[in-house]
Amino acid sequence: MTMKREYIEKIYAGWLGKIIGIRMGAPVEGWSYEQIKNIYGKLNGYPVDYKEFAADDDSNGPLFFLRALEDCGRGTDMEAQDVADALLNYAPFEHGFFWWGGYGISTEHTAYLNLRNGIKAPQSGSISQNGRVMAEQIGGQIFIDTWGLVTPGNPDLAAVLAEKAASVTHDGNGVYGGIFVAVCISYAFVECDVCKIIKKGLSYLPENCEYAKVVRAVVAYYEEHRRDWEGCCHFIFENYGYDKYQGVCHIIPNIAVMILALLYGEGDFDKTLNLCNQCGWDTDCNVGNLGTLMGVRGGLSVIDYNKWRKPINDFLACSSVVGSLNIVDIPYGASYIVKLAASLAGSELPEPYKTICRERIDSCHFEYPGSTHAIRVRSKHLHTSDIYPKLEYHLQNTDESAATGSRSLKVTANVMQGGENLFIYKKTYYVPEDFHNSRYDPAFSPVVYPGQTIHGSVMLPEYGQAVLVSLYAKERHTQTIYEGDKIELQKGIWENLTFRIPALEGGLIEEIGFCVHVKADRGKGVAVTVLIDDLYVDGSSCYSIQMEKETEECWTIVHREISQFTKLKGLFYLEDGELHLSCGDFGEAYTGKYNWEDYKALFIITPMTGNHHLVNVRVQGAGRCYAAAFLPDGNIGLLKNMNGYRVLLSKSFDWQCGQEYQVAVRVEHDMIKIEIDGEEVLAYRDAEGPYLKGSIGLGVLEGSHVKCRYISVS
Repeated sequence: MTMKREYIEKIYAGWLGKIIGIRMGAPVEGWSYEQIKNIYGKLNGYPVDYKEFAADDDSNGPLFFLRALEDCGRGTDMEAQDVADALLNYAPFEHGFFWWGGYGISTEHTAYLNLRNGIKAPQSGSISQNGRVMAEQIGGQIFIDTWGLVTPGNPDLAAVLAEKAASVTHDGNGVYGGIFVAVCISYAFVECDVCKIIKKGLSYLPENCEYAKVVRAVVAYYEEHRRDWEGCCHFIFENYGYDKYQGVCHIIPNIAVMILALLYGEGDFDKTLNLCNQCGWDTDCNVGNLGTLMGVRGGLSVIDYNKWRKPINDFLACSSVVGSLNIVDIPYGASYIVKLAASLAGSELPEPYKTICRERIDSCHFEYPGSTHAIRVRSKHLHTSDIYPKLEYHLQNTDESAATGSRSLKVTANVMQGGENLFIYKKTYYVPEDFHNSRYDPAFSPVVYPGQTIHGSVMLPEYGQAVLVSLYAKERHTQTIYEGDKIELQKGIWENLTFRIPALEGGLIEEIGFCVHVKADRGKGVAVTVLIDDLYVDGSSCYSIQMEKETEECWTIVHREISQFTKLKGLFYLEDGELHLSCGDFGEAYTGKYNWEDYKALFIITPMTGNHHLVNVRVQGAGRCYAAAFLPDGNIGLLKNMNGYRVLLSKSFDWQCGQEYQVAVRVEHDMIKIEIDGEEVLAYRDAEGPYLKGSIGLGVLEGSHVKCRYISVS
């Protein structure tokens, strides 16, 4: 059985709708209806024009909790604890990701600490553990969208998976909300009638639960007053307002305004989302849920490109502990969901999605209609005079021609002179200045590295002007552009280009793409038009991190990061050209690409205080990696982290605090070898669920302190 192409595009539309809804609601999150009305009047679109929208809990949770399916490997037999393990693995400790409001205040924070202290799911989120008020806050439904997207047209399975996922942190009406929203999203793949979708969602809930009662109450009001949405709004505030429910953000008031928007929105994407945003309360959560549902229900055709999609440009920042998973685009998220949906259903994917999902899921392939993969354009003019116009460019996803599949991206730039360059690129690293604010504390590791090979396809259309094109990579520290061979394009012929980024000492790649060299045209300005396709990288990294070149990235006075690294926990800082990590209990920090396979990582470190100093490889998050470790009583060990470290192998090694060591770890499939100062000291083959991919990092345990001045990967 092959998955329907319609489902694939609707998954993209649903995930896109989620991001649109979050961005709409974020500026007025927590506002009342009256506040919004007084400031904005009638909302229609995005209240704020963000420079670049930072991370958000409402997209972090759905994308990373879903990884439980892949990590556990049990498919439909996934359990609540598998989602709990994903929470522990991908969320940093008490910063970023979601709201860390304190134990007994934030539901997710409370459940996270329960899990950290050995309380298993679903007890971690239960009423018996945390009380009814804590268990029935809104998080049970705001993180649940992807469980509906991953089960297209299968609400039975959506209900089962959503119940398990929501129960990690919630209970009672908190879980019922997760089931309801996931079922509605799943059912929207096959049903357009909003009332039938709501009825389907209710059919999975206990008839007399409060969640079902409030949904039915809003439906009943609508049936009596079909043209009075503001009257319905007042009805909800008077009967189900925040004053009626304890806690910071209860689920009941918010589902009430979601149902209002669904009904009075009359099936219109814009009207539904705008009404929901106008109502206030937890706007980014509510509008995000409805964005998913309405995106699935109507597909891409109902989402206006210029109004909703162009400001986002397919970009999504996340704030997990895995920095290279924090720079993603919306097509990546859609393809990841598509891959899991096909696996759950036992379906094959049609081409080109089969190849994309298996071999280059984070490529720029443009197969989703309207997608841009966060491609950007800038120019390098020969003159800076005001008489030359500012660059204007246009990105258009097109089925005019493609190198593979059926779609590509047409890039058109305004008047350029002969000898000038146009850069069409993908950012592969971000810094604070790129963003509007520090929302949910994002941090990044590059997604492309020196030593890797860039691939890209480009074509000059029949109506285009003569140009030469090359692939390039830009290094951040020196602003050096490394460029491949220039090729003169022939009209109507796709050229498949490759360029290997050179191995670099201390190199940080911040963008890759196409450099279009404009040919001279007797001094006349020309408009430049090219089609691009299949931009991606492969091959092994070969580079080093020289700590004296790294910087502290200041987002806010309390949100500071070290370039290229993400931190799980601990005191993490630069001093005298060296990177320091210390802790009161444990601390870890990571860098590198999430999908590296076989490599050698060399760390030059100095144990400073304490007895537990780790260098990490095959890092898949906070709970999944290997570590070479200096251990107490003069030992060196190989550790495996399975939501807690255990020693696989150890031997005597007389290490000393204050002495510098070169620790190299080589990973080849399931074999791990450790060298100290060039001499192999341990080798181990992990035959029990080996980690075969992952990045690198540093760690300390039990109050230790380590410093590092150099890391290389080859």
